[in-house]
Amino acid sequence: MPRNALYASIVFVLAVAAAVVSFVEGNWLGVVWVLLAGVSSNIAWFYLRKEKLARQVDQA
Repeated sequence: MPRNALYASIVFVLAVAAAVVSFVEGNWLGVVWVLLAGVSSNIAWFYLRKEKLARQVDQA
């Protein structure tokens, strides 16, 4: 797993946890955490796909 994808996955997990805590406490700031989770998830998928395509090019 690429380092950037790993970091983005960690940020995703932490952002989801922060969103849950915010919503449980009744704080609407959790919406920001949900948005951050979405962005970090997309970043993780991008780097995972980039590595997969690079491996396919190297094998060909």
